[in-house]
Amino acid sequence: MQKETRHPRAASRLSKISGGALAVGLLGANVAAHAEEPIKVGILHSLSGTMAISETSLRDVALMTIEHINDQGGLLGRELEPVVMDPGSDWPTYAEQAREMLEREEVDVIFGSWTSVSREAVLPVLEELNGLMFYPVQYEGEEASRNIFYTGAAPNQQSIPAIEYLLSDEGGGAEQFYLIGTDYVFPRTTNRVVRAFLNEQGIPDENIREEYTPFEHDDFQTYVDEIDSWAEEAPTAVLNTINGDANVAFYQELANQGIDPIDVPVMATSVGEEELRGMDTEPLTGHLAAWNYFMSVDTPENEKFTERWMDYVEENDLPGGDERVTNDPMEATHMGIRIWAQAVKQAGTTDVDAVRQAVYGQCVDSPSGFEVCMDEENHHLHKPVIIGEIEPDGQFFPVWETDEVVRAQPWSPYVEDSAERNANWRYPYICGDCEEPEHGLGF
Repeated sequence: MQKETRHPRAASRLSKISGGALAVGLLGANVAAHAEEPIKVGILHSLSGTMAISETSLRDVALMTIEHINDQGGLLGRELEPVVMDPGSDWPTYAEQAREMLEREEVDVIFGSWTSVSREAVLPVLEELNGLMFYPVQYEGEEASRNIFYTGAAPNQQSIPAIEYLLSDEGGGAEQFYLIGTDYVFPRTTNRVVRAFLNEQGIPDENIREEYTPFEHDDFQTYVDEIDSWAEEAPTAVLNTINGDANVAFYQELANQGIDPIDVPVMATSVGEEELRGMDTEPLTGHLAAWNYFMSVDTPENEKFTERWMDYVEENDLPGGDERVTNDPMEATHMGIRIWAQAVKQAGTTDVDAVRQAVYGQCVDSPSGFEVCMDEENHHLHKPVIIGEIEPDGQFFPVWETDEVVRAQPWSPYVEDSAERNANWRYPYICGDCEEPEHGLGF
């Protein structure tokens, strides 16, 4: 039998082809294997401690939304795998767990935080590791980061319209404002913005009082006494920026002292349906809250959202059962996950830089009944503003709302040292020296 021989060059070429085929085969195998791996999604909310009253439902609605996406086939042919951690209402722990999520668990995105102090604890970790987080709660503004998308309200989408309402004849025509909040960054910075706005509206500093209490504070008798007696001097309104379960004690004291919302309306920025669920709301009827969504909003989108939520509660036997409610931060969480998912599909990858670029301009139909879009320059959602009165059943009756969505102003035009930032809020200001397009778009 004649032995087959090959030219050395042909043998060398065959070897290269075989090696290339092997490499392509291995690459294909790696891609296939990667395609089967789940996409890890971080959920960073306190399920214990003072903030559990507010944050537990955000964990639950995030899991509901992730489950729905998986039922639809997942993303890029892969399932979403939630990685849930409980910081226990301890602010440094938010940062520690965010780092653990990004470094050890290798999540592609985080949905989480409630208080601004927890968000600010996480922010340096996100920027160091180039992580991406969607933050679902109203906040004080004066911040914008390329590593966070803010799906809650900026001040001009909540606290400023709330004050405008209280100044109006419809809202009681207040001439004095009592600002009471928890002692941390959100209430203090919000009240700095509110005070500057009130001054511009002709309300002098002597007609504005500020008081702050610790987290978990439970004795508000002195503060409510002061509100009651001060209100005898002129029409008075209260802006409540208390966070967590301290609200239960505050509203109980309002009820104990018979503070009438007709005489002294209390406008809340961090009290929604979930917080009211643990209170006797009968004596609180008529007090107010400013949000971008209420469970009572009558739209086809909201009917679908609330029905899906109640089905999820029943199927998973969640605590509270048919007494569970939806609220504004839950809506913002739900929309944030949907916007991120759309961006992943558009980018064709979970890579943070590519997804960030694809998020700009993403729109979803919101339960509030509006199409809401991520701003193409400032990382904030355009949102409607709704003011509601507390009803005896713990729901809110909308008494005022905007006709259209409002573009967020991360930097307040009323605070002197923020005016220049507000005028230059375009993405290059946020982005600094990064190489992304100046207009902030990635399409």
